[in-house]
Amino acid sequence: SSQNFSEEFAEAARQLKKEAPRIQFGKIDVTHQHGLRKEFNIQEFPTVKFFVDGSREDPIDCKGVRQASAFITWVKRRTGPSTVLINSTDQAEAIIHADDLAVIGFFKELHNDSVETFCETARDVPEMPFGMTASEDVCANYGIEKNTLVVFKKGKPVHNEVLEDGRWNKLDLTRLIKTFTLDLVTEYNLETSLKIFDVPVENHILLFTPVNSETFNAIYENYISAAAEFRGKILFVLVDTNETRNGRIFEYFRIKEVDVPAVRILNLTSDAKYKMPADEVTVENLKEFCQSYLNGKAKLHLSSEEIPEDWDKMPVKVLVGKNFNRIVF
Repeated sequence: SSQNFSEEFAEAARQLKKEAPRIQFGKIDVTHQHGLRKEFNIQEFPTVKFFVDGSREDPIDCKGVRQASAFITWVKRRTGPSTVLINSTDQAEAIIHADDLAVIGFFKELHNDSVETFCETARDVPEMPFGMTASEDVCANYGIEKNTLVVFKKGKPVHNEVLEDGRWNKLDLTRLIKTFTLDLVTEYNLETSLKIFDVPVENHILLFTPVNSETFNAIYENYISAAAEFRGKILFVLVDTNETRNGRIFEYFRIKEVDVPAVRILNLTSDAKYKMPADEVTVENLKEFCQSYLNGKAKLHLSSEEIPEDWDKMPVKVLVGKNFNRIVF
């Protein structure tokens, strides 16, 4: 909620006042400041912008940061080095085991495009520690031979990504790394829905099925197998159709009990929906569906009525598929 967000923001301001007094925090109620709202194109609330060197031109957007600790890290990484330079295996181990997640860049030398992309990415992912090394001993200790990004979860490597110069961009890496704050498949509920929408992956695939059905385990295994292949490109979500609190999401996708198990892809930006053409939830069918979607070949699934002209005239708004995502999320 906004109240919670304000408290975290204030806590970050309190802590940084001691550590970095030059960084000033302020808040503006744009309901009374129409000029500022227009100048900085404020569309959603709360919005956080970081102004550098006294300039009001091109402030940096701070998106998806909710906790005070992440705010502090985000600001520090904007005003100083964004990653820790690792010179020994002991130092690497300390970072890897300090938190649930850690990201380490192993490089042949620290002056190339990949290092720059890695450091830029670290600025945008304040939720986890980032370290980098060009030490031959450290690289050898983890069996690394090329420029590689490794994500560690609970002290164990869970993802290796070879970083070729010019091949990776900050957005791709940010998306990929942020997905590790979620499970490979995330079950949709009130708590996880916020986290799901915080990860900047605009393509979501949803499996609608009763979790207590006899066929669930087999279907879920297939879903997890496919999820591993599309990490960072498509976010895999599970929706339990027996959970009555998920009713709104069934209505939005027009899912009826006779349809389950059902698989849909949703593009958050365009609000377009796609239905898996095959009925069976096999690894093959899932991969084919995801790949055809990413290649722009999947067929649009139109199941929404038009938005009524007077949808927002009354206190209770009229939602249909086409305006649901924009209004609710």
